[in-house]
Amino acid sequence: MAGGWSRDGAVNEQIEASISDELARLRAAKRPQGESLTHCAECEEEIPEKRRLAIPGVKLCLDCQQERDGAYKARGGINRRGSKDSQLK
Repeated sequence: MAGGWSRDGAVNEQIEASISDELARLRAAKRPQGESLTHCAECEEEIPEKRRLAIPGVKLCLDCQQERDGAYKARGGINRRGSKDSQLK
């Protein structure tokens, strides 16, 4: 079922593209990069060797990482469709 000038399935493709983009962004943000630190970048506590081996590139101790993961960060969505209804909200 297409609406207006769009072809069949265009809305579903837009939704799937938005989901794929967001998943890729989340995966890239969670992946540590580089060499692991021996001490936490925030509190200077020593990072256990088992943690450094389990997660290459880790920069934070377990307590600081849990605190950071618990913090909610609001992020604006992408309006791919551009309809008047979605712009008015």
